[in-house]
Amino acid sequence: MKKLLHKLINKETITYLIFGVLTTAVSFATAGAAKFLLEQAGCNDKVVSDVSTVISWICAVTFAYITNRIWVFNSRAHGFKAIVKEAAMFYGGRLSTLIIETLMMRLGYSVMGINYWITKITANVVVLILNYIISKFFIFRKKKEEPDE
Repeated sequence: MKKLLHKLINKETITYLIFGVLTTAVSFATAGAAKFLLEQAGCNDKVVSDVSTVISWICAVTFAYITNRIWVFNSRAHGFKAIVKEAAMFYGGRLSTLIIETLMMRLGYSVMGINYWITKITANVVVLILNYIISKFFIFRKKKEEPDE
């Protein structure tokens, strides 16, 4: 059990969690700023909700990509083509987990009537785990000749 904990709790997972918290802060800050500006522009609630959500998602995922690339997974992709491919995979992975989260929220909260925050927290834990797995094993995976750090 101690060996498993040591494997799970390492520099990579700790930095992933730290930057995850910071990514959430970026998401909330940009959503709030966009909401404020859209309301000042006289947009209706649906436009405010939809546009601020998209803006905050783009900002948060961009922040997450940069921090995950540099500090969490120490990406070795170099050159324009390799970085664009890596970024596209990252955004694609995050888009897939956004869809999963949306479906979980609809099913749990809207269909089954489970408390909003219980559903949201559960969905976010699932998304956090899936995002880590997608990033570690598909996007930023180390090639066989690269040593683990």
